[in-house]
Amino acid sequence: MISLRHVDRVYPLKGGPYYALRNINLEVNEGDFLSIMGPSGSGKSTLLHILGLHDAAWDGEFHLVGEPVHKLDKKKRFELQKKHIGFVFQSYHLLDDLTVYENLEIPLSYRDVPRKDREGIVCDALDRFHIVGKKDLYPNQLSGGQQQLVGIARALVAKPALILADEPTGNLHSDQGREIMELFKKLNQEDGVTIVQVTHSNDNAGFGTRIVRLADGMMLK
Repeated sequence: MISLRHVDRVYPLKGGPYYALRNINLEVNEGDFLSIMGPSGSGKSTLLHILGLHDAAWDGEFHLVGEPVHKLDKKKRFELQKKHIGFVFQSYHLLDDLTVYENLEIPLSYRDVPRKDREGIVCDALDRFHIVGKKDLYPNQLSGGQQQLVGIARALVAKPALILADEPTGNLHSDQGREIMELFKKLNQEDGVTIVQVTHSNDNAGFGTRIVRLADGMMLK
């Protein structure tokens, strides 16, 4: 699913180059549930942004679902991203001027799903996440937990092979957080979705199958 070879992420600064990531070698197999852990500034989010094809200013080799990302132009990287990856952000990143229904429909339009097919897919997602009654509301009319549920539903609505989650329960109380992590575990075990999450939480990391630890931009052995 994912293969990184000698990946560096360097920021040129006046005092000399700053290595946000240094010589990262990582394999993530299909069906893995990987947790990336480490202190603030260790490079966790930087690594997730590279995996999600949001950051192209890195050196090294990166294969995603067999495609050599390091050889692809911007357009082909975007096509790869929208076809295979779903994102769950701590800050939700819902579009405030769209309803819940419309937020869920957006990833389907990116993937060129015909309009006649979108309604059924969105309705299935609304039902699965028990948010049918919220479909006509806007994000500012929802609680934090409800917004996070919508964010996860949006990430999953197009059935991506890979979910990338950045502190997915960071803004939720413990019961809601546990519910989200149980959902991730179920998606991983029953649907075979590959998940990579960044987390500070040992409890959340325990839901996964592997833990990778970073410090000062390097993977710890």
